Order: sequence, then structure tokens, then C-alpha cells
Amino acid sequence: MQVISISSLKGGVGKTSITLGLASAAWAAGISTLVIDLDPHADTTTGLGIKHDAASTDIGTMLRKPKKYQITEHTVRSGWMETDEEGEPSGTLHVIRGSAKTSMFEKVTTRRREINRLTTLLEGVEGYDLILLDCPPALNGVTRMAWAASTDVLLVAEPSLFSVAGTERTFRALDLFQREYAPQLKNTAVVVNRVRAASTEHKYRLSEMRRMFGHRMLEPQVPETSNWQQIQGAAWPVHAWPGDTAATAARTFDELLKQLYDPPTTPRRARRTQ
Repeated sequence: MQVISISSLKGGVGKTSITLGLASAAWAAGISTLVIDLDPHADTTTGLGIKHDAASTDIGTMLRKPKKYQITEHTVRSGWMETDEEGEPSGTLHVIRGSAKTSMFEKVTTRRREINRLTTLLEGVEGYDLILLDCPPALNGVTRMAWAASTDVLLVAEPSLFSVAGTERTFRALDLFQREYAPQLKNTAVVVNRVRAASTEHKYRLSEMRRMFGHRMLEPQVPETSNWQQIQGAAWPVHAWPGDTAATAARTFDELLKQLYDPPTTPRRARRTQ
């Protein structure tokens, strides 16, 4: 089972947009996916059409006593439609709700018991090909908890001076963390979001990032999309949104998912559905 953490050094770079875009690509491709919203703001939960008063246990509550909970008993179905426009079946997309309670674990610690809380919670999870972890926009304890449970980490950046510098620092921290606490990590990569093709500054920063990050920088970049806020506000997958702009964004996320996702070589075991 592949577990991908979507992380960023700070807020405002579109980390949640990337998470929702990848979830939409997985949904459209028929990949059985679980999204866990670790961000205290829980915007991904909202974007996936889940009400915050849903009758399910949130991730913050489960992280307090990870041995007490079977995580698959607390998933909820995404609010996204079950079929595409042609009526074809789409992929299973389940969600573990986010909440402000995850902020209790923001303190950075070196205690393995704390770092491995999410790893413990995910033990024995079956029935999913892909798990996406939407991390808080900081290098705090929750983010490191996610890294310890992941097979892959995707850093989200913007083509700006501060974001480039912050991503470089994050890679250094991630490499150190991997050696000490997450030897199972297979891949670390960066995706550049909100790119304006006509911007000279963006062209310069993209060139700079290619030199700095080499093969770790994914292609293509995600362009700035004028109606992205409208799509998220409607809690709708970009792959089902009408118009050429959304179609272009959907193709971008399809290509990114192809680079990130490693399909399982053995059939999945059936799981209980709600």
C-alpha cells in the first residue's frame, strides 16, 4: 500500500489544492483511495464534501489513542459523485475527517512513540491502493508523524524566492528525518503550483528549482487556474468540472499521479464499506 504525504513549509502555496487534485485523478482512474486530513484547518475534508459534524471519529481523536481504533471503521465516503458524466463507475474515495484536535501534536519530538502514532493507526489497514495524507503547512510534529508513516513525500512549492528557499530547507530536514526515523521512504519529490507561464519571475524560479532539485522536481507544473476556488467551493472533483480550464488542470493531475503512483502487483483484499 502506497502512502503519500503532501507537505509544505508554510501555508498559502496550495497544498490542499494539490491534495484534492491528486484525489480527483485517483477517483477518475478508479484507484481505491483513502484521504486522511491531518491539517487542523480541515480544508481537504470540506473540499471532499464531508460535513464536519459527520457521525464519524476525526483523525485527531484517533491519534490520541491509536491502538484503540480500527481506522477503517471510521472512514466516510467522499461527497463526490459515485460515477462520472457518462455513468461509468469511479474509484472508491474514502476520507478520515480532519479537526483542530491534531494541533495537540504540533510539538516536535524525538520520542518514537509520538512519531509513530500514525504508523500505529495505519497498521493492518487493507483494501486501499493509495493513501493521501494532507499535512499541516509547517514542519511540526504532525508532519513528521505523517512522514514516518509514508512511503513517499511530496513537497508543494510556488515559484517564488521564499518558497524556493523554504523547499530547500525542507528537503534537508526530510533527508535527515528519513535516515533516522523513516527508512521505508522510497521517494521524495516537489511539485510547483500556481505557475503563470507568462511571468518572467516564474520562469526564472522554475529554472532555479530545476538546478536545485534535479530529478526530484516533477513535470509538469500546476498552472494557476482561475476557477479553482469555485471548484473547491462546490466540493467537486476537477475531473468532473466543465470547461477547458478544468480539463487542462485534470490532465496535469493525471500526469502527476502517473509519476507518483506505483500500482500494486497483487490484488487487493476486499474491505468493509459503509
